Amino acid sequence: MAGLTDQAGGMKVAGGEAIERAHQAWQESMSRQIDVLRAEVQTKHPGRLAVNCGGTIEDQKIRLQYWGQEYEISCTDLKAYKLSDGSECSVYDSGMLMYYLREADGTPLADHWIGYRELPGGNFYSQAFQGYSGDRLARMFGETPDVYMKAAQELDGMTLPGLPGVAYAYLPLPRIRLASILYPGDDEFPARASVLFDAAACHYMTTDGLALLGAGLVGRLIKAGNALK
Repeated sequence: MAGLTDQAGGMKVAGGEAIERAHQAWQESMSRQIDVLRAEVQTKHPGRLAVNCGGTIEDQKIRLQYWGQEYEISCTDLKAYKLSDGSECSVYDSGMLMYYLREADGTPLADHWIGYRELPGGNFYSQAFQGYSGDRLARMFGETPDVYMKAAQELDGMTLPGLPGVAYAYLPLPRIRLASILYPGDDEFPARASVLFDAAACHYMTTDGLALLGAGLVGRLIKAGNALK
């Protein structure tokens, strides 16, 4: 897959617009690749798939959590459905889930945090990723860390006292852990923020996919923060 900034049309696009273009590019790419992905996933044993991805399996259906909601994936045709209303996933979300199933190898969480530049092939695009992840968080919450903390809790974020700043961990997928860190601004220094990844994340998702998950986390935090103001 092309790099996220290639999909977004270059590094000079504003953060929100860049990630929207990347989202659209991913969905268009998935429309072309989804059948190939499903064929690749179907070569794997369903029970092993469920174990590797941190899900459960019953009646040839894998269940797992994706952004806090339960999803069910049929092992017959690998179509994914949201359990709350039975609706079939969008092409975008189906693609994310298929990449997750394809890449998942059962590697335990590393309990070690890394930046985007440390992911495979991430160094070249790390500046762009910071622009539409950490920089957006700092602009939104730099002067209101209390709102940031409430927004993180709305997303079931878990506090990370071992990291500097105000840090929370999240599980968008059972074996992919992300962290958001806010360093509030003061009279001497402007606010800073970043999104980090558990070092095992590359065993469960492509680097581009992790960028979209990181941007998705930021979007959810901002949405929750706006609702709290």
